[in-house]
Amino acid sequence: MIVPFAAGGGTDVSARIISEHMSRTLGQQIVIENIVGAGGTTGSTRAMRAAPDGYTIEMGQMGTHATAVALYPNLAYKPDIDFAPIGLVHWAPVMIVARKDFAPKDLREFVPYVKANAQNLNVAHAGVGSIGFSCSLLVNSIIGVKPIMVPFNGAGPAMNALISGQVDYMCDGGIANSAPHVPSGTIKAYAIGAEHRSPVLPTVPTSKEAGLPEFQASGWLALFSPKGTPKPILDKLADALDKTLDDDHSRKRLLDLGNEIPDKASRGPESLAALVKSEIARWTPIIKAANVKPE
Repeated sequence: MIVPFAAGGGTDVSARIISEHMSRTLGQQIVIENIVGAGGTTGSTRAMRAAPDGYTIEMGQMGTHATAVALYPNLAYKPDIDFAPIGLVHWAPVMIVARKDFAPKDLREFVPYVKANAQNLNVAHAGVGSIGFSCSLLVNSIIGVKPIMVPFNGAGPAMNALISGQVDYMCDGGIANSAPHVPSGTIKAYAIGAEHRSPVLPTVPTSKEAGLPEFQASGWLALFSPKGTPKPILDKLADALDKTLDDDHSRKRLLDLGNEIPDKASRGPESLAALVKSEIARWTPIIKAANVKPE
């Protein structure tokens, strides 16, 4: 299973939880391979070019299979054409977080502070095209600022930079990355981009409660196989994923990280194919309006 981001980030953690149970169902060990670079598109390109025999799959996500289309004009793959979808793994509401000593005490102070100091602020993200990057663009476009965007090889390294105070704030593409650090005060959480609070971090207000209702964002993770993978193999992989999402232990581990598990109607190849197309359509105009080009 190719994970196109560094070990320790939300995508990697979920991939390891999922692969553990799927390995038992399939009767064959799934090995995680972290292939970093270019906002996850390096690993995704590797996955796309793999033999379509079911032995190489990818934990893709909103960044690699939706926002990357608008960000990378020379993207080596077309997410909705060059992959065979297996199924949605989970949704993860995005959260606005900052270093622990960042001056604003809440989101209502955050907005004017960022407006006044944008040229001197550094925003961490897991690479151009990642969930954190695209959702940072969304926040910055709502506020009307263009701070300095600082790329890292994954959400894990980006979070480490935030904890150490090397950067000012970021949009965490999955609560799993922030959850251990908010209660301890290691980082500061301003709002979650969802309709309801997370049971994992119940003290963090929603963006609507905090005063920025326009910020609504949830990252998603899903499994993909190279285009041309035979349907019987895809069905077997989709069934193994479905069993994992129904397993009480696996569900608890994912839910404890703040993720939302899709219901039966939202699972499977057909639902994922529709999701990819709709997400490309949603994010393309947002990114083009921001006029961002990868370095």
